[in-house]
Amino acid sequence: MHSDKAKKGIERAPHRSLLKAIGYTDEEIRRPLVGIANSVNSIVPGHVHLDRITEAVKAGIYMAGGTPVEFGVIGVCDGIAMNHVGMKYSLGSRELIADSVEVMATAHAFDAMVMVPNCDKIVPGMLMAAARLDLPAIFISGGPMLAGRHPFDPTRKVDLISVFEAVGAVRAGKMAEEELLAIEDAACPTCGSCSGMFTANSMNCLTEVIGLGLPGNGTIPAVMSARLRLAKLAGMKIMELLEKKITPRSILTPAAFENALTVDMALGCSTNTVLHLMALAHEAGTPIALDLINEISGRTPHLCSLSPGGRHHIEDLHNAGGLPALMKILLDKGLLNGDAITVTAGTVRENVASARVLDPDVIRPIDNPYHQKGGLAVLFGNLAPNGCVVKQSAVVEQMMRHQGPARVFDSEEDASKAILGGKINKGDVVVIRYEGPMGGPGMREMLTPTSSIAGMGLDAHVALITDGRFSGGTRGAAIGHVSPEAMQRGPIAAVREGDMIAIDIPDKKITLMVDDAEIKTRLSTWEKPAPRITQGYMARYARMVSSADKGAVME
Repeated sequence: MHSDKAKKGIERAPHRSLLKAIGYTDEEIRRPLVGIANSVNSIVPGHVHLDRITEAVKAGIYMAGGTPVEFGVIGVCDGIAMNHVGMKYSLGSRELIADSVEVMATAHAFDAMVMVPNCDKIVPGMLMAAARLDLPAIFISGGPMLAGRHPFDPTRKVDLISVFEAVGAVRAGKMAEEELLAIEDAACPTCGSCSGMFTANSMNCLTEVIGLGLPGNGTIPAVMSARLRLAKLAGMKIMELLEKKITPRSILTPAAFENALTVDMALGCSTNTVLHLMALAHEAGTPIALDLINEISGRTPHLCSLSPGGRHHIEDLHNAGGLPALMKILLDKGLLNGDAITVTAGTVRENVASARVLDPDVIRPIDNPYHQKGGLAVLFGNLAPNGCVVKQSAVVEQMMRHQGPARVFDSEEDASKAILGGKINKGDVVVIRYEGPMGGPGMREMLTPTSSIAGMGLDAHVALITDGRFSGGTRGAAIGHVSPEAMQRGPIAAVREGDMIAIDIPDKKITLMVDDAEIKTRLSTWEKPAPRITQGYMARYARMVSSADKGAVME
């Protein structure tokens, strides 16, 4: 066993003594040591209940003959960090999480790992650590929150994005503050990751699809007892993976990544999945080309329309048959690789063999999709030579092609002030720059400006382009991850107020309608701004982080 290096033999008597100080018996010490990365805390709604999940995992490990060893992991709530300096630290926390799990697992010679995450950067951070360590590993997330009910119309569901958009409606004079307060009280009724197909649930679903989570990992609601039963099963299953020597890198094959991207397109997941899958592929030694996203999107119909782009929520997807039902449709059409191995110790084909769709309105038939093409698109052009990303399934039809004047802002705060101040007009293209991985630093999510645009009824008329990124809750013509970013002297740094910008999502093009020679002249006189954070972790992060098209990994 891997852990023998820290516990076996006469020379390891001091090590065993320390383990006995905790209360472990000789029998427990002789067993495989299974690390449990528990990201519980009392500030993130998706994580507040993870102690219960972890206790169930421990029970499963004990039942299967292992010894569970729990340790803590940090986690940032993007909603609470939104639209202030805290959001600069969110994406950067992904690297800290990956590093800290690596440190704990290596320093203590664990034999295997169970990862217990739930929210935005915690899931990909732990995925990256699993790929890096390549110890047998399994994921059990905390599960999604249930959607709320509108306080004045119980037939309508509400969620966190309803609150963000209601703020814009109040600022536009379309809603009274009393209604906003009532929606605020109703939108997040339970613990769990926010209830739509936002980034946390996108990544939990893709963890299941890529093969590192058991069936049900992505969709069983947080408050259901089935989630605890799945956690016990995960604890038991990790011992089988250890015995069979099935490790993350044997699961994270090119076929598994293509499966994940295919389901991503069918679900209409968050644009953040591009960042995180690129980073995971980097750790797994299986790089992804951005062009592959357009290729897969072009052949994969969009079969599920969940909030923010649609009216359904994760609980509806679960009740409709969950991811196995969706994957069975795609597999039967030859769009998935059924031979890919998973943490069930079986294949994708075996896992979904008995699945069926229980609600064809939530999971559409392959010949009656919400859209003929997948949820995401990568655009290229002189404004983004290395690409940028849009959630095309959440863009209204009239904005799929758009041309308008640039309204240029060098920070999210300035843009939000202008939007909420009524200074953005129909037809405008809002450009927010110096918010990339290096320039932000930390590539903040732009949920406040995008939800304000939507709440003010401008999402059918105004586009937003940024070298930052977007919450999974964003809808509208919101184009992010512009690469190279402004801080790297990318062309977005050359945009001036009033320049015309053309967006063509169907043809995957984005164009700054300025002569190439003029762009070159503007960039030749560009001066790099001073860093916004000059000390601590994010100052180091800004010096080491790569661009968004590479997954914003540390180099």
